[in-house]
Amino acid sequence: MSAPQSPQRDSPDRSARPYRLVLWNIDLTLVDVARVTRAAYVEAFRQVTGRPLVRLPPMNGPTETESFFEALALNPAAVPPGGREGEELLVRFTARFAEEFSARRADLTEQGRLLPGARDAVAAAGRLPGVVETVLTGSIRPNALEKLQAFGLGPLLDTTIGGYGSDPYPKGAMLLHSRVRAAEKYHTDIAEHATLYVADSSRDVEAARIGGARMLGVATGRSTAGELRDAGADAVFPDLSDTAAVVDTIDSLTR
Repeated sequence: MSAPQSPQRDSPDRSARPYRLVLWNIDLTLVDVARVTRAAYVEAFRQVTGRPLVRLPPMNGPTETESFFEALALNPAAVPPGGREGEELLVRFTARFAEEFSARRADLTEQGRLLPGARDAVAAAGRLPGVVETVLTGSIRPNALEKLQAFGLGPLLDTTIGGYGSDPYPKGAMLLHSRVRAAEKYHTDIAEHATLYVADSSRDVEAARIGGARMLGVATGRSTAGELRDAGADAVFPDLSDTAAVVDTIDSLTR
């Protein structure tokens, strides 16, 4: 099965150029498809290494590229995690992981779920003046697009300027690159204080700080509301179900 095409959003005219950038994490912020991801990951690891994945690395926080090397370290694989052989194995794993995930496309809505208020929050934030929205996620790009399309989120986001786990950068650097891509595509300036990351983990708070963005924490992942606040999130919600409050906060944090 082929991966879905990245949705293309028309660039606004000069009188409506965006000056604010909102980046959304996907897993455990917008959707929960952990069962499907885990099944595809385990099978892809087995096929490319010839060994079963006995110990699963942390899947929430690290990018899927980072978690693969952790998996090699945690499990008796045929190739060590470092060096050229490990890099070549990563390329094969990434391709196989995307294929296994795509083959489970129907399972996304059967075994996964859209988190409370997610679609309404993304849609409403996109109607704020000067806002362009994209994703900043640890998922590799083909899998991220599958998740967005399965739950009707793709058309609401400009995925061409997003950051993905298949990028060779940590999330903080990915955020910086996304802001540059947004500015270049829309022929505009987007300041650090007008950039906001919406995500669910303390590690994401650190990425926002490195990328010079504001941070809205959502306690639907493995970090509690208290942990998100302690990490430095500018605002924290238990989930995205209060659309008006979430969007008002996005508006105020990016002004």
